[in-house]
Amino acid sequence: MAKWVYKFEEGNASMRNLLGGKGCNLAEMTGLGMPIPQGFTVTTEACTEYYNCGKTISKEIEDQIFEALAWLEGVNGKKFGDTEDPLLVSVRSGARASMPGMMDTILNLGLNDVAVEGFAKKTGNPRFAYDSYRRFIQMYSDVVMEVPKSYFEKIIDEMKEAKGVTYDTELTADDLKELAEKFKGVYKEAMNGEEFPQEPKDQLMGAVKAVFRSWDNPRAIVYRRMNDIPGDWGTAVNVQTMVFGNKGDTSGTGVAFTRNPSTGEKGIFGEYLINAQGEDVVAGVRTPQPITQLEKDLPECYKQFMDLAMKLENHFHDMQDMEFTIEEGKLYFLQTRNGKRTAPAAIKIACDLVDEGQITPEEAVCRIEAKSLDQLLHPTFDADALKAGEVIGSALPASPGAAAGKVIFTAEEAKEAGIGGKGERVILVRLETSPEDIEGMHAAQGILTVRGGMTSHAAVVARGMGTCCVSGCGEIEIDEEKKEFKLGGYTFHEGDYISLDGTTGKIYKGDIKTNEASVSGDFGRVMGWADEFRTLKVRTNADTPADAKKARELGAEGIGLCRTEHMFFEEDRIAAFREMICSDTVEEREAALDKILPYQQSDFEALYEALEGCPVTIRFLDPPLHEFVPTEEADIKKLADAQGKSVETIKAIIEGLKEFNPMMGHRGCRLAVTYPEIAKMQTKAVIRAAINVKKAHPDWNMVPEIMIPLVCEVKELKNVKAVVVETADAEIAAAGSDLKYSVGTMIEIPRAALTADEIATEAEFFCFGTNDLTQMTFGFSRDDSGKFLDAYYQAKIFESDPFARLDQNGVGKLMDMAVKLGKQTRPDMHLGICGEHGGDPSSVEFCHKLGLDYVSCSPFRVPIARLAAAQAAINNK
Repeated sequence: MAKWVYKFEEGNASMRNLLGGKGCNLAEMTGLGMPIPQGFTVTTEACTEYYNCGKTISKEIEDQIFEALAWLEGVNGKKFGDTEDPLLVSVRSGARASMPGMMDTILNLGLNDVAVEGFAKKTGNPRFAYDSYRRFIQMYSDVVMEVPKSYFEKIIDEMKEAKGVTYDTELTADDLKELAEKFKGVYKEAMNGEEFPQEPKDQLMGAVKAVFRSWDNPRAIVYRRMNDIPGDWGTAVNVQTMVFGNKGDTSGTGVAFTRNPSTGEKGIFGEYLINAQGEDVVAGVRTPQPITQLEKDLPECYKQFMDLAMKLENHFHDMQDMEFTIEEGKLYFLQTRNGKRTAPAAIKIACDLVDEGQITPEEAVCRIEAKSLDQLLHPTFDADALKAGEVIGSALPASPGAAAGKVIFTAEEAKEAGIGGKGERVILVRLETSPEDIEGMHAAQGILTVRGGMTSHAAVVARGMGTCCVSGCGEIEIDEEKKEFKLGGYTFHEGDYISLDGTTGKIYKGDIKTNEASVSGDFGRVMGWADEFRTLKVRTNADTPADAKKARELGAEGIGLCRTEHMFFEEDRIAAFREMICSDTVEEREAALDKILPYQQSDFEALYEALEGCPVTIRFLDPPLHEFVPTEEADIKKLADAQGKSVETIKAIIEGLKEFNPMMGHRGCRLAVTYPEIAKMQTKAVIRAAINVKKAHPDWNMVPEIMIPLVCEVKELKNVKAVVVETADAEIAAAGSDLKYSVGTMIEIPRAALTADEIATEAEFFCFGTNDLTQMTFGFSRDDSGKFLDAYYQAKIFESDPFARLDQNGVGKLMDMAVKLGKQTRPDMHLGICGEHGGDPSSVEFCHKLGLDYVSCSPFRVPIARLAAAQAAINNK
């Protein structure tokens, strides 16, 4: 027979997967002799079994729960369901990963109409008894039967108003008895005439089912998706003897941390309430007192609490988040866990614990959540200003940071008004962005789009720039011609202020103050440790010298992806490129490209300089040509005049470039096969730039890496590579240089992965372009997936966005195959990844396991990737 229930005394801290975080810590605290209200844990496996059995609890599990309950009665010398002196319990969730506030809790379970009277007599405190009963009715109704909390809060508010009091604690025993009756009436009405359950064992099983059910409530699902917590882990249920903080002025309840969770400063940080139960502290109905006040109110309890709190920190070797209750002067700990903390606090705490001899640098590196480093690198809202802010909507948190500014609707106007122009703070609001918007996006403080997902153009480019972005806000009604949009009951016009939180996805009305990011000295220390432990190199995706320089400052060891198309959109360049597109002959195309060549060469020289001799991978032109042609009438006329063609002819050329499915159309290496002169021009620019920089810095190891995109067939790569090699070798010979270079490809089409052994005969390196590889493998567009992904999450088809977190089962299998096949042909094959997944910690760990040489990500995610690579190396020793 399987064991589904464990007494606290039967467990320990190593049983987290089975007992959940709360259960294993309560077991560990029991072993330490801490003052813990005793109880038992129903395992995470029982939760999984509940879902496997169609959301029912088997008789075997139920029997073990009641067997443990009988043991708990013996421990306490009280009977569950007794009408004179009943044993009451709390029922709490406890997943193996901490999920504060995501799941449900029920207190005071075991009371009914008869027992509450006996309870009042036994305790000699009718007010306390009826306060406990009305709380239980409300929590049970809300959590187990899903009767909205607001129904009960309205009745409490009405009674306080009628009695002329402000706080619940001012209500009398008779008031609370009346409240309990009214609450039961609300329950009966909501449950279509069914009375509030009076049998305590039914109450208990209803509560256990409710906690299991809460594992799949909407907020828990969202939290799991945000924190990479698998849905099949399940939650444990902890049934614990009730202790009461609402028994009067020598009782209370509180929450405390052994260090400040915002700053990391050592010292108890927390608050408590006299004459209260746990939910009162977080509900905000009464203002809690700082924990230091406890020393004045109950000095003996305070001393004991301080001693035990430090005992817990020293035992777990980490900052602890503790819940405690004092019942008539006696202290109890209800739980402890490693406390949630901000990124600055995490770094300070990790370094301090190393200095205190509590943990090793390896352990310190693993204590810091890699994703959280975003907080250190981007502006944040001023905490006080944010409290006064009004949320008007929310969407996808596409690029972290905080931004406030004037609404602007076109990239051109953003460029004029924003950074580099008038210097105003602007927010670019667009239906969706396109490559042509690049300069306006760069000039904006923040970007807000109606369409697009986490890996849409706006999201990818914004992350690369370190610009705050909220994408895919479908609630917005936008009229770009009128230059206005509607959201949250307001209409915003050009020049009105809004504020964006790219870390949470929230959109605020008005101009909320922001604070610039600051990186402490401890940050460099942690990054130094990370670099010692990691084996994966970390490069950056960068298209401009500014991005490359920033990435280098943040520790990038090269460029894994330079998207050359982003270099074509400045006014003087786009005109020449459009000439090339609209040319009739090879000679005309070459003449137009010759105008771009010096710009492209100088761009590459600046990139090489910024990277100080580190490797630079340059991807040749990838997007379809229709992305570069003009859409405005004036621009079309200008192009027609420059080409000596009619407007109608230019419009016909533009129309002819439109594609039914551009993602799978005339792009990538197909452009170089059709127009080899493009590849020739780009090769000349790459090689000439490298030769010049090598002359200036003879000690730098200059080996440019030329990457041919979207290859699916070895003959295709061979065709383009021949153009590259012939051009490059001629340039090197003409310069009398000994420059070396390599030619590789991006693996972003499933067929390329399946035939990687053949492709490796021509490719000297592979770089996985997992944005397109994910699209091609799943068969849906990253820009359109936002329309249905929510439904997929709710139906449990997907647990996470495959464009944000690498799909290891499908896309990962193709990558694994490509690595093995490529190395069969070319054992020294150099391997990397440059899709957006290169900055996602779980994806970085997968790349480490695959044996890649490097990951490449946007500049501001470089520290995240460095830390994640170190954690992968440590965890996979």
